[in-house]
Amino acid sequence: MSSDAEVEPGSLLVATPGLLDPNFRRTVVYIIDHRDEGTLGVVLNRPSEVAVQDVLPGWAAHASRPPAVFVGGPVEQKTALCLANLKAGEDIDAMDGVIGVRGPVALVDLDSDPDELAPRMRGLRVFAGYSGWSEGQLEDEIERGDWLVVPALPDDVLTPPRVDLWGRVLRRQGMPLSLLATHPVDIKRN
Repeated sequence: MSSDAEVEPGSLLVATPGLLDPNFRRTVVYIIDHRDEGTLGVVLNRPSEVAVQDVLPGWAAHASRPPAVFVGGPVEQKTALCLANLKAGEDIDAMDGVIGVRGPVALVDLDSDPDELAPRMRGLRVFAGYSGWSEGQLEDEIERGDWLVVPALPDDVLTPPRVDLWGRVLRRQGMPLSLLATHPVDIKRN
């Protein structure tokens, strides 16, 4: 079972049911950067118990609901990254404090003035840590069948945790990939 999409900024890695690593089980990873030296992304569907208010109070009022810090991955968990969806018509290239990823999705410099940037955004999410792969590592994991590579929708980065993003992304892929969304969390309870 595979997907034909290429890994590139703005694509998603969807963990296959066989990927049991607790860091990535049933996760959806948004790719921020992909080049020969490696790949960087954030897990979109792992909220933490930490409120944005507790670590970045200036950004808290602007964080999408719930205003929790999400666990972006196992690498450098004391590092914060922020993804935002910019409002229609905003020119990413003309904005200071953001780096375009794909379409309206941008990486936000958290040292920027939130009150200046936030009015130009539809929403933002803060992540602690990130998911990273060295040269060739992600390709090996995809070939092994750990990940499906699929296109992202801009709103995927703001999906609230009560929504099953893993299942939602799989269901929109069509057959046969959409069938994976029915895979039980615990196969013993099936």
